Amino acid sequence: MEAKLTCRDLLTYLQELPAAVLSNLYQHSAACLAVFRELPELSRQYIMRVLFLEQPLPLNMVSTWAKPNPESQSAHQKALSILQNLRVSEVLPLAGGQQGMSTSPVFKTNLKVLICGGGTSWVVPGHVGEDKHTRDMEFLETYADKQWEAILNFLVGVKHSASEVSQEIVQVLQHAGLVCSSDQSQHPVISNLGFQFLLMDRSAQVWYFILQYLAMIQARGLDLIPCLHCIFQLSFMVLGKDYSTEGMTPPQFEFMQNLRQFGLVYQRKRSSKRYYPTKLAINLVAGGRGNEDSSGKRGYIVLETNYRVVAYTDSQLQIATLALFCQLQYRFPNMVVGIITRESIHQALMNGLTGEQILSFLRIHAHPQMKKNRPLIPPTVSDQIRLWERERDRLEFGEGVLYSDFYSARDFETVETYAKDLGVLLWSNTAKRLMVVTSGGHDEVRRFWRRQKSS
Repeated sequence: MEAKLTCRDLLTYLQELPAAVLSNLYQHSAACLAVFRELPELSRQYIMRVLFLEQPLPLNMVSTWAKPNPESQSAHQKALSILQNLRVSEVLPLAGGQQGMSTSPVFKTNLKVLICGGGTSWVVPGHVGEDKHTRDMEFLETYADKQWEAILNFLVGVKHSASEVSQEIVQVLQHAGLVCSSDQSQHPVISNLGFQFLLMDRSAQVWYFILQYLAMIQARGLDLIPCLHCIFQLSFMVLGKDYSTEGMTPPQFEFMQNLRQFGLVYQRKRSSKRYYPTKLAINLVAGGRGNEDSSGKRGYIVLETNYRVVAYTDSQLQIATLALFCQLQYRFPNMVVGIITRESIHQALMNGLTGEQILSFLRIHAHPQMKKNRPLIPPTVSDQIRLWERERDRLEFGEGVLYSDFYSARDFETVETYAKDLGVLLWSNTAKRLMVVTSGGHDEVRRFWRRQKSS
């Protein structure tokens, strides 16, 4: 069964974290504001209703916030459940055996400060003095695209891309299952999940990658709090403005160095006191909501009924992605021509891709002129890709044990009937007195046959 890649949003991810981690996370104002901002509207309203109360609000009064109809009650319970799972609100005992709803003390204190003003800034502004190496937004956008596309190039197997990514990035890709080992190559190759990853929009790709990186950190037994704190801080920064590294803890500084490799942060060199967040970092938290493609690039593929593919692109990444399932024939300065063949589809299927993924890729990246077609993908091409995929399902391989040299037809029929009753018979030929049973059922059939011969 095909594994499906799912990208959790911020709230879903946080609800899966241990209570102790969430409690420590809410010590930081940026985390409280980020969580509050991502809450559903009804949950935010409930927080505001109890935020300035000194005592817990009895639950029988909370229940009056929703109308008695099923739809309102369902939305009411969902809003409360999200708050409780995030440890933002808690249920406390009251006098007389009742229970009441209250906001988590740490979350309440920080949110009050954020709303009413006061407290200290959680980000340090730019380093003192003018920056000789100041960077504008155009440079930062180009830098972010270059760094991220280096990761995607490695994913699709572009030559020389392995030298542009660090071992840390490779480990994240392997941990996420986006690449896998191959007998035909000494380098990891894109997996089924990796191809699904390519079909996601840019912001969702970055968010999913960061989630996998955090999961890898957690698996190593390292502290998540500095990393999450840094992520939330970045989401409130201003694109094109520089910030100082002073005040960062060593774990936060090391985490930021990894973000440099991912293209989320620009720092001229490791010892530099300034850094600039890129658009990937500022839009990071919103990446799990499934927004539109932040790259803003239109489709570039034209697919013809004769299986020919014309791609109007000069991007190494896009060309390498096409080569995963298409046999490239000609290359021009701004255009590539290829053809979809039985062999190219079979090779793609052997690498873990599916026919539906290939068709989905062609739909997503179809040229605007091609999108005028109805249906979008020529039926001759889509049907043939599915037929080529089904060719691989004609045979099913399994281990078995061959039984032969039966003394009589009666002996053969006795063992054959026993194997059938056990459900371990794979194949039999009465005329030649041959049968094959599963390797799992071999011991039982062999013991039975020995008992029959001894009796």
